[in-house]
Amino acid sequence: MENLKDIHIGALVHERVNEQDIDMNRICRFLHSTEKEILEMYSMKSLEVDVLLKWSKLLEYDFFRLYSNHLILYAPVASQNKNGVKSKLPQFRKSLYTKEIIDYMLELLENKQKTPVEIINQYGIPKSTLNKWISKYRQ
Repeated sequence: MENLKDIHIGALVHERVNEQDIDMNRICRFLHSTEKEILEMYSMKSLEVDVLLKWSKLLEYDFFRLYSNHLILYAPVASQNKNGVKSKLPQFRKSLYTKEIIDYMLELLENKQKTPVEIINQYGIPKSTLNKWISKYRQ
């Protein structure tokens, strides 16, 4: 799994293009861009949302999920009704971890890059949750 703390979306898009072996002419037509503009996108740390959406469709990969996983791991949990005003936006529970996140945490443990205590402290994952993942997914 890519380092989710520092996402360089242009490099990840370029990597996916290489994996899919997509012709530059097809990319240019799909994105309505020149080859020079495409090459510039590969070097950009961030891309406009509408452009990233087009890349996601073309490459059949959800690049937005990288950012969602970043938020799950690194953003503090927001307190509900901070100003006493109920939001009309959909509310998401932070405690829903994707399979990718679970695999990443277990990989950190298996490779001895982090201890369980370090994972609990750094990512705010409850000890019981981490222990459940270990017993359920570790082989």
